[in-house]
Amino acid sequence: MMSVLDSVAHVDPLSVLSEFRQDFYACLDARGDELFELVDASLCTDGPVKTLVDLSLAPEHGALYGAVNSGVINLRRLRSALASLPLPRAADGRIVLAVDISNWLRPDAPTSADRLFCHTYARGRGAAQMIPGWPCSFVAALEPGRTSWTALLDMVRLRPCDDETTVTAAQVREVVGRLCAAGQWQDGDLPVLVVLDAGYDVTRLAFLLADLPVELLGRLRSDRVLYFPPPPQPPGKIGRKPKHGAHFTFGDEATWPAPAITTTTDTTRYGQAVARSWDRLHPLLSRRSAWADYPEGELPCLQGTVIRLEVDHLPGDRDPKPVWLWWSRTGASPADVDRLWQAFLRRFDLEHTFRLLKQTLGWTAPKLRDPQAADRWTWLVIAAHTQLRLARPLAEDLRKPWERPARPGRLTPARVRRGFRRLHAKILGPTAAPKPGKAGPGRPIGSKNKRKAPHHPVGKQPKTDTAKATGKRQAA
Repeated sequence: MMSVLDSVAHVDPLSVLSEFRQDFYACLDARGDELFELVDASLCTDGPVKTLVDLSLAPEHGALYGAVNSGVINLRRLRSALASLPLPRAADGRIVLAVDISNWLRPDAPTSADRLFCHTYARGRGAAQMIPGWPCSFVAALEPGRTSWTALLDMVRLRPCDDETTVTAAQVREVVGRLCAAGQWQDGDLPVLVVLDAGYDVTRLAFLLADLPVELLGRLRSDRVLYFPPPPQPPGKIGRKPKHGAHFTFGDEATWPAPAITTTTDTTRYGQAVARSWDRLHPLLSRRSAWADYPEGELPCLQGTVIRLEVDHLPGDRDPKPVWLWWSRTGASPADVDRLWQAFLRRFDLEHTFRLLKQTLGWTAPKLRDPQAADRWTWLVIAAHTQLRLARPLAEDLRKPWERPARPGRLTPARVRRGFRRLHAKILGPTAAPKPGKAGPGRPIGSKNKRKAPHHPVGKQPKTDTAKATGKRQAA
């Protein structure tokens, strides 16, 4: 583990960026030049990307819609290249992954295939809406500190026939497998921590991924009810042993026994954070929904640790509600409790990445009809974001006059993108203006050039106006 960290610390950022650009170009099996130049144009253009047509004004542009609609990307090779790059790690050396869904809304495309109703938040309480679009599941590696950077590793678009939990389990399994193949995780390393929000069935994911070296940490709704293990059966008592013990209702404090662990931490952003945990709690499963096809026999008992996090305040003097977390392991220590809730807060860094992809790199800006073309453009945006992350140690702080200077190593992705054009020129040299793809229309048919060309005798140099003026000055 320490050898991996040391190698990452001493790696040359410029060589890593150049090598990734070569690997990314090798992943483009059809229309590679156009796709590669399209990524460079999205990185080097001034301002946010609003349409693909705007990218044609950038010197680094290619055949825009033809590349997106007809290009071919070797996703297997690109995913492996992303997994082989230096990844951020937590303070203890483990890899922390975040899984979340971001929606590409397409309400004005009734003929586009594979659209689903996507849950979106609107202004005002209770103003959530369901809008047709393409939901995409992303997996990213999180950094330990408070930052807006994440390392995107994978993307899968959910289809109408997909089960979200099954697709997420397969996606995490493939990502962890690629990390192991790339040497990012080896035997003896700490398990990979996977952080999820309340929209996922974290207990079922823990069951589907039980054979992997991963720990799952997910947020639970505040109306859940879990159960403790049954008490020991008295000696001599006959009959079936109960499977569930006392219930634990999140909304009823009377059902809470004394917590196994209580920690208190002073934070600069949230005030005092109090975390309480209860060990060996499991949900009540029934043979319906996801467990309808479970083989005959008793359903599994998925025990874990429940953590209740409560803080004094949120930014903006908002009244916070307690957060309930479920960890797929038991026997947590006080250090584990603090590590887990702090890792869950780092999950919100992925929201900053989604905002950058949409508002700056123009992920959802193109009005594409084909979902396969949308997947292609999404992977191009992921490749562009990866180059920004790799260029962070090399970029200059080209800030606006009213912006404060960024501390070393604290450049945001938007500021790195401002200086990427200079870095791009250092790697490839200055980029020339775009040249037309074909010759111009020329002179209309039937017209003649009536302007007479000057003729000069051979061996006699014509006298220019400058020469005449020089001779007059000499004569004077």
